[in-house]
Amino acid sequence: MEENGRDPLAAATASEPERRRTERRRHVLRALLHGSFRPRRRGPRRADEHQVSAVDWHHPQWLAIAMLIVVFSAADALLTLMLMERGAYEVNPFMAPLVGGSALSFALVKVGLTAGGVVLLTQIARIRAFGRIPVGVFLYSVLALYGALIAYEFSLLNAP
Repeated sequence: MEENGRDPLAAATASEPERRRTERRRHVLRALLHGSFRPRRRGPRRADEHQVSAVDWHHPQWLAIAMLIVVFSAADALLTLMLMERGAYEVNPFMAPLVGGSALSFALVKVGLTAGGVVLLTQIARIRAFGRIPVGVFLYSVLALYGALIAYEFSLLNAP
């Protein structure tokens, strides 16, 4: 403290203009791109932190799995439409009403719903469901189920 009771550091910082040129929070797209290539938080800051926003970087394996699931979903939609032309019917009660309409709307809704679910599961891949199972296991399970479904549909297409 100076003799007159003022703190010289506080006086110096009060007279200096703010160093930021722009407000970072206003440039969301730029922040997302910057965070994608230079992530800061690869893990939670605290051991007990289990929030979705605790991590801003995800391992590339989750991107590969997510992309495969969406591709498998599109293949499933195509194979379903091909089987329907041969007399099969949609077993899924949620998708059955869509198949009767436009093939394009069926495929878009199917792939869109799958992609939305995959994005959510990827965001929470490190969190444990039911207190035990990592959510990432569900992504692997969905991928395996889609693989089995596509193999089954191919076997139906090749059947006499």
